[in-house]
Amino acid sequence: MSGDMATWEILLLGGIAILAVMLFMPGIRQSMQRAREQEEKDWRGALIPIALVALFVILLISLV
Repeated sequence: MSGDMATWEILLLGGIAILAVMLFMPGIRQSMQRAREQEEKDWRGALIPIALVALFVILLISLV
């Protein structure tokens, strides 16, 4: 049992995790509200780089 964590360590780690979630919760809520309020989605800004990477990978595979 030398590598296992003690019970108090597990409880302390869980308490720290809960405090971290509670600390960041207001910022998470605000960012989710801003995302909902955003009218126009910028899909082209995400799809163009993904398509370029996919084409580059296909080019590299065809060269081998």
